Amino acid sequence: MEKFVINGGGRLDGKVRVESAKNAVLPMLAGAILTSEDVVIKNCPKIRDVLVMIKILKSLGVKVKFETNDLIVNASGINGYIIPSDLCGELRSSVFLLGALLSRVKRAEMAFPGGCKIGERPIDIHIVALKYLGVDFFDISTKIVCSVKTLKGAKVCLAYPSVGATENLLLSSVLANGTTVIKNCAKEPEVKDLCSFLRSMGAKIFGEGTDTITVEGVKRLHGTVYTPIGDRIEAGTYFIATLINGGMVEISNCFPQNLLPLIDKFCYNTCKINTFNDIILITSKNKVKGFTVTTAPHPAFPTDLQAQVCALACVASGCSVITETVFENRFLHLPEMIRMGADAVFDGKRAVFNGVKSLHGANVFAKDLRGGAGLVLAGLGAEGKTVVNDAMHVNRGYYKLAEKLTSLGADIKLVRDRNTKECYEE
Repeated sequence: MEKFVINGGGRLDGKVRVESAKNAVLPMLAGAILTSEDVVIKNCPKIRDVLVMIKILKSLGVKVKFETNDLIVNASGINGYIIPSDLCGELRSSVFLLGALLSRVKRAEMAFPGGCKIGERPIDIHIVALKYLGVDFFDISTKIVCSVKTLKGAKVCLAYPSVGATENLLLSSVLANGTTVIKNCAKEPEVKDLCSFLRSMGAKIFGEGTDTITVEGVKRLHGTVYTPIGDRIEAGTYFIATLINGGMVEISNCFPQNLLPLIDKFCYNTCKINTFNDIILITSKNKVKGFTVTTAPHPAFPTDLQAQVCALACVASGCSVITETVFENRFLHLPEMIRMGADAVFDGKRAVFNGVKSLHGANVFAKDLRGGAGLVLAGLGAEGKTVVNDAMHVNRGYYKLAEKLTSLGADIKLVRDRNTKECYEE
């Protein structure tokens, strides 16, 4: 059991550097099995989701090791295609291994992937897309069993610009025969980064960042040394924390262009924001005014920052309205915020807030990764002591969150049972 214990109030001041993006690193780890040569991922965060993916790779015969903060993957000895069910249940991103395994060993078997309970997130889009490339699926009732004789390029139009389905198509098409054209694809920065990563291994990919990506299959890929982009969601979390508590915080390794929906939303709302290359400097003195946010696929406001911005809406002056269009069950944090004194009403897709002067500390429970981060932010700005239980959800995606916030002046610590290992231990 892990929990965050927070004594709220006080400014945040200082500098903080974000880690490499979780949502970029995880598909890269799947892509690392597409070659027999060493793949080095620089500055790889030792978060829980990464460690679970490492366990999956090792179960398939892949050699994986950390050298300081760099992760070295060598799949020359890969000898498996069945992803352990217990590990699938822990990690939604295990689904990326479908495309990679089909490319490398021509078959894959896995239970339906787990992860946060924020909605159905069906993988039928993945399955339909992979069928276009010649993949045969034999069992999709209780598990996924599939194989392919030869992956063949095809034209695929996704029913929805799914990040996961786009990335699975990339991982399965880079070694396919012929050309694959992916229409209505995801445009997220992490998708673009996966394309850059695969291109550094010798893949031929064009058009990322638009709604059409073209992949010309190659015979083989080679090893690479690659540094992923900074985590825009981690950066956004510190950004919103500064809006809630006030202060002056410099966030580095965050690539401001990837956070424009957040920056544009608040740049004229009682705060000052400056950007320089990979740095955001935010100064916040006054309470933020009420605002509206609607989540949607990139380049719109990211769903992964919805819970954090809910914490801000709780204490913004006036009325705020937040609409969620990506996942149908992503307001699980709101009942916990209401226990902290938030004046909010919500249904499946929309939440309406009347800002209060301050939240008060309470004993609350994280139900998912981003919702847990939102509760941490609510606790930072609340009066008194807040305990955010089930912190393991948050540690899936944030590396040393409590330590980084403490360096900015927050009073927060991560408490764990004696038998609980640190989230970044293997």
